Amino acid sequence: MLDAQLKQQLESYLQYIQQPIEISVSGNDTPKSAELLALAEEIAGMSNKIALVAGHAERQPTLSISQLGQTPRVHFAGIPMGHEFTSLVLALLQSGGHPSKADPALLEQIRNLKGEFHFETYISLSCQNCPDVVQALNLMATLNPNISHTMIDGALFQDEVAERQIMAVPNVYLNGEPFGQGRMTLPEIVGKLDSGAAERKTAELSQKAPYDMLIVGGGPAGAAAAIYAARKGIRTGLVAERFGGQVMDTVGIENFISISYTEGPKLAASLEQHVRQYGVDIITEQRAASIQRGDYVNLTLASGAELKSRAVVLATGARWRELNVPGEAEYRTKGVAYCPHCDGPFFKGKKVAVIGGGNSGIEAAIDLAGIVEHVTVVEFADTLRADEVLQRKAKSLPNVDIIVNAQTTEVLGDGSKVTGMTYKDRASGDIKRLDLAGIFVQIGLVPNTEWLKGSDLVLSRSGEIEIDARGATSMAGVFAAGDATTIPFKQIIISMGSGATAALGAFDYLIRTPDPQQQ
Repeated sequence: MLDAQLKQQLESYLQYIQQPIEISVSGNDTPKSAELLALAEEIAGMSNKIALVAGHAERQPTLSISQLGQTPRVHFAGIPMGHEFTSLVLALLQSGGHPSKADPALLEQIRNLKGEFHFETYISLSCQNCPDVVQALNLMATLNPNISHTMIDGALFQDEVAERQIMAVPNVYLNGEPFGQGRMTLPEIVGKLDSGAAERKTAELSQKAPYDMLIVGGGPAGAAAAIYAARKGIRTGLVAERFGGQVMDTVGIENFISISYTEGPKLAASLEQHVRQYGVDIITEQRAASIQRGDYVNLTLASGAELKSRAVVLATGARWRELNVPGEAEYRTKGVAYCPHCDGPFFKGKKVAVIGGGNSGIEAAIDLAGIVEHVTVVEFADTLRADEVLQRKAKSLPNVDIIVNAQTTEVLGDGSKVTGMTYKDRASGDIKRLDLAGIFVQIGLVPNTEWLKGSDLVLSRSGEIEIDARGATSMAGVFAAGDATTIPFKQIIISMGSGATAALGAFDYLIRTPDPQQQ
């Protein structure tokens, strides 16, 4: 199953196994079971510390991993290839005693969790968000004997997917009940299980000494700003809901100069690793709530904690714009989706629509055309906005139709899932209906700046932070960068450049402004 290069890489990783482990395979007479068994045999043959035994899992095929002689707590129901191959490798290493790089305090918190926690995560192998959740829950299962986790490939267990009406991944169940949907980090999951964690974290954060420069946001702009600040030798912090920002939702990146191709999660991991090399104090799972100017710039978080800094760089980025039509909120994750790569496989053989005729919309239509029965692109303007090469590709596909000059008016459903949508023909005024199983929204971005409304910061009409050539805002000591600002082009490389500019502008401000502690 593994090509020569992948096999060579895996053999090198398996050398880190410190104690014997078992792989068990539960299968039947299906081709997928034979495929999984072949993968398990290949892996077991690479290390004398791996034993292969027969399994007895309820779902088949399932590959389970445990320390030698123990009951397995990590299960892969399906074949963990694609984006989940890394999850398999990490599960092998961690079950074999190779230590995690996660925060030691967080690992100890996991070991001390009380109760029985049996997690199930429905994934698709094309989902770039799913591995984060799978790897977090697998790690928890290896650390605490009261925790188990099963990754479930929705494409192989379609009866379960239909019964639980799962139309978006990752989708996590705990002890048979819904627990969470979408990307979740390890600290976030642990925080939901440990009721006192949030209060302890808030108290801890409020005790932190003032920073010289505090970056708000963990995307490309925030990472660049943090690196440039830390290299100046000043006390630097970075606070964000998650590291990577919107890049984590980007699959293929082909215009990052000097790198012909990479993927969003891979780039985000590299950004985080680079930032950590400079000793930046990284605070995640926290959302900014308000900002005020006093002796310091005071940043209040949604948790109630307050951080202080001599200068602040705001790099809160943007998110997918929503349709804001009746039915969208009701059927989100029930047919309304925003990530074609993650959720596309759940609409195999069905009819879907893509709302938006820009690059992201046409790229989504092209990708989905290889999975679904039919794709209808619905564009508000009278022409598509995507690059000509993308338009030509989409128009060449036999199962893609394009409707322009159409205003989406409503998402329709039967109470549990999407059944269609309506749109207004802007030329005739007629209301028309499309019968669909899924709707993928790709209509651009909206800046994450709602929390700044009512502050002294000047925002543009579209909610973007007004900045000058140095990244300075209207508030003394506060700079901004990236997609949340008025920079005209929303691109990864441009965000990185603006992050560097804002950090240098903020540093210039610092060297010209007295430190409140020294006054």
